[in-house]
Amino acid sequence: MKSLPDVFYPIAGTADEVALAVGAGARFIQLRNKSEDEVLLREEIRSALKVCRFHGAILVVNDHWELALAEKAPYIHLGQEDMQGADIDRIHKAGVKLGISTHDHTELDRARAVNPAYIALGPVWKTKLKVMPWAPQGLGRVGEWARLIAPVPLVAIGGVTVERARACIEAGAAAVSVVSDVFRNGDIAERVHLWRKALDNGGVS
Repeated sequence: MKSLPDVFYPIAGTADEVALAVGAGARFIQLRNKSEDEVLLREEIRSALKVCRFHGAILVVNDHWELALAEKAPYIHLGQEDMQGADIDRIHKAGVKLGISTHDHTELDRARAVNPAYIALGPVWKTKLKVMPWAPQGLGRVGEWARLIAPVPLVAIGGVTVERARACIEAGAAAVSVVSDVFRNGDIAERVHLWRKALDNGGVS
């Protein structure tokens, strides 16, 4: 099985959130900034990369693949719609690792065809973060996806809490990705410390 930089994979909305999480111990983190302001996005990516490099963490840039390449980000994450407009060959030729979101078998086939560094499956549980057209996948689907894509690592996302983390890993996920439970659940640094402690101890019950 190929590996990921860490089993804990939070998704931050801003470079400031990245800095707080990385400063508290996150080592593999995504910046998912939905702004359409290219100048702001470049500044956000540049700032997040700087703080990640300082702490020895790995940054994944969501969607904005051209800016990510320009700023020499090590990872890019694309959703299914984002894949259609992205130059996958250019991303690979730059030596940048690629993550792809999936929700069903058709999307899984498309993701596997582009030689990703990891594949994400979600939502595992119901999530309040955004309206999803897909029903919760469940842990059974996590196990199925992990077997289908091996040795490519699987990232479980959607409704994941610190209490559910172990179940995802035991089902076959190489990492658990989280937004709300870290960034919308009180002090970010405290939440990262809790996740870090739990996962470094092999998970939580």
